[in-house]
Amino acid sequence: MQTVLGIIGGSGVYQLDNLQGAQWVSVDSPWGAASDQILTGTLDGVNMAFLPRHGRGHVHSPTTVPYRANIDALKRVGVTDVISVSACGSFRDQMAPGDFVIVDQFIDRTFAREKSFFGTGCVAHVSVAHPTCTRLMAAVETAARATGTTVHRGGTYLAMEGPQFSTLAESRLYREVWGCDVIGMTNMPEAKLAREAELCYASVAMITDYDSWHPDHGAVDINGIIATMHGNADAARATVAGLPALLGPDRAACPCGCDRALEFAIMTPPDKRDADLVRRLDAVAGRVLNRERS
Repeated sequence: MQTVLGIIGGSGVYQLDNLQGAQWVSVDSPWGAASDQILTGTLDGVNMAFLPRHGRGHVHSPTTVPYRANIDALKRVGVTDVISVSACGSFRDQMAPGDFVIVDQFIDRTFAREKSFFGTGCVAHVSVAHPTCTRLMAAVETAARATGTTVHRGGTYLAMEGPQFSTLAESRLYREVWGCDVIGMTNMPEAKLAREAELCYASVAMITDYDSWHPDHGAVDINGIIATMHGNADAARATVAGLPALLGPDRAACPCGCDRALEFAIMTPPDKRDADLVRRLDAVAGRVLNRERS
């Protein structure tokens, strides 16, 4: 199998540099329109696919990002591995604005989003106990450190609904009681959907602020966030540029089993499945569904 590296760019990251044969392509998805076209090309011999999560021009709020269509569209262009890049707030003094956190856990507090490709007529239960891929995390850590960025390996990401920032009480709860490390608005249900689509997933949290808990920094200031975001975006693009050499064009099976997440997950027997839903699942669950038909 060939590596096809998918990059989902968050706030401030709307473009990839130096792609050979770069072109924006439209991808039809049965889950609706994706956030934008997908920028495809190659970088150091590795096929790449870039999708701006909020769309070029930042037209989607965290709630209205079409997460299912985005993951489905990436799967349809052959993506095998997904790197998520997103702006986040920090709950830790040592995780300062400008630092990167390679996230390994999530707490999902979103409530207004579709969170699964499966449902009535085709039920599946996929494990997200370990929602990120350790192989991808290691590559991202190495690439990020090579840029001179301060990198923290491991951290719990609190996914809030937004678009407003946290109250002081919420910020203190997430930090002091729940033990979270960073807070953002977009990695859920994205990580869950990537797992359902059997895609390896790693998340880079680019810290822009200290949320509202920090006594020396006060409330979140959007002007400060934007200023930090520009520097983070440059480091993020440099990190992505270093990944092809680390991952290589030839891809073996994922040692974490991410690419086999649906192996025993679908509970509804073939004769009870909703035909329309099964048709919509042709990309994300095609490996399992096509095998059952043969």
